[in-house]
Amino acid sequence: MSAGSLKVWSWLHTWTSLVCTVFMLLLCLTGLPLIFHHEIGHLLGTEAEPAEMPADTPRISLDRVVDIAGERHPDLGGMFLSQEMDDDRIWYLTMSPTPRSHDGLKQVAVDARTGEILVEPQLESGFMYVINSLHIDLFAGLPGMLFLGLMGFLLLISLVSGAVLYAPFMRKLRFGEVRRERTKRIKWLDLHNVLGIVTLVWFFVVGATGVINAWADLLVDYWQEDQLSEMVAPYAGKPVPEQIGSLEAAVQAARRLEPGMSVQFVAFPGTTFSSPHHYGVFMRGNEPLTSRLSKPVLVDATTSEVTDSRELPWYFKVLQVSQPLHFGDYGGRGVQILWAVLDILTIVVLGSGLYLWFAKRRRRSAQSVEISDATKLSGGKA
Repeated sequence: MSAGSLKVWSWLHTWTSLVCTVFMLLLCLTGLPLIFHHEIGHLLGTEAEPAEMPADTPRISLDRVVDIAGERHPDLGGMFLSQEMDDDRIWYLTMSPTPRSHDGLKQVAVDARTGEILVEPQLESGFMYVINSLHIDLFAGLPGMLFLGLMGFLLLISLVSGAVLYAPFMRKLRFGEVRRERTKRIKWLDLHNVLGIVTLVWFFVVGATGVINAWADLLVDYWQEDQLSEMVAPYAGKPVPEQIGSLEAAVQAARRLEPGMSVQFVAFPGTTFSSPHHYGVFMRGNEPLTSRLSKPVLVDATTSEVTDSRELPWYFKVLQVSQPLHFGDYGGRGVQILWAVLDILTIVVLGSGLYLWFAKRRRRSAQSVEISDATKLSGGKA
């Protein structure tokens, strides 16, 4: 690499890193508890704890689930109904003042077998709410998400430029060598380079999926205009039904259409994933990869007949795969621990990068003072 190219890559790595590092540190620090959000929820008592029963215990009707939650919050209506991917014993019903409300949301966890209300997870308060909001949008909504997406893009440039610089800067050292006999700054520089190259692929994957996730709201909006509008077009101009039909019947209709799939979530009529005339029943596969991918089934909310169903477009599938990959939700506890270790190492890389930059600035400032003092002592002659 020529001296000119080396200077350009070094400048690019330095300044893209400096601009995004503080925000990446924030995302790494908030991302660490999010990796173990279920475990933390159990410790804080905010996760539902269903009683142990035989696996074949009958499930109550979904209409009964809605009624039970409605008795707790009679002034709210159903918005979304969902289950955890690996636990079909609990239904989580999200309720709201209107189908598209952003505030005043409540969630009720109902035992799918007994109808008992297990817990009401806090959607707009609590430790994990603060952590999640900081990580996703800095409490700034879509502008915050897009800003963090931009910081993620700068991170990717920083990682690529760092990888390019690694070989010329480390060509005289063995891989992984840290020169402990040198100055503190040199030791931290070697450690920064070693940990940076070790975590490079992981950090690039997490950064890239983070950038994709930052576009989530815009991708959903585009899907609504591109696909959902076509699926509900036959209902254009029809009056909104005054009363909707059975949720249980709608879900059963979707299950008959896709017998080899499971329910991921249900969007009530009028929400962002349905229309005023439909239940949006989103089905998922049962394999490790297909379990992360949805297939929407629109069911007429009054007749319980399937009116349309189609595969999600490629950009929506990319989004759905990137979300669990970002937080290490593949592979169980082992992957969670690996993600946590790599996250901690990355925090060291980011922190050492800041330290090296400030140390370099202090050294240059000290050198400038020494030159100035020498010039004064010599009568102005350098």
